[in-house]
Amino acid sequence: MELFIFARFHALEGKEHALETLLRAQVPKVRTEPGCMAIDAYRATRNPRLFWIYSRWVDEAAFDVHAGLANTIRFIEEAENLIDHPFDVTRNRVITRQ
Repeated sequence: MELFIFARFHALEGKEHALETLLRAQVPKVRTEPGCMAIDAYRATRNPRLFWIYSRWVDEAAFDVHAGLANTIRFIEEAENLIDHPFDVTRNRVITRQ
């Protein structure tokens, strides 16, 4: 069953550019991973410090593999130094679809 991931990143003041750069570098790497159906990063229009990653995975097992990769672990460690809150990722299942 498909898995949808929402990750929230609120940049420390003055770290917005560094966080955006990190996200821009990470997303293309993840797109090539087995089981990744889609991934994009977003920046809020009304809060320039707020960023999101939205991704779709073929199933939870594929995301678990992604979560354990050295590249993912390194990304999280770097991101945690740029945000003002604990790392925030939710695993979701769709409840409505057109």
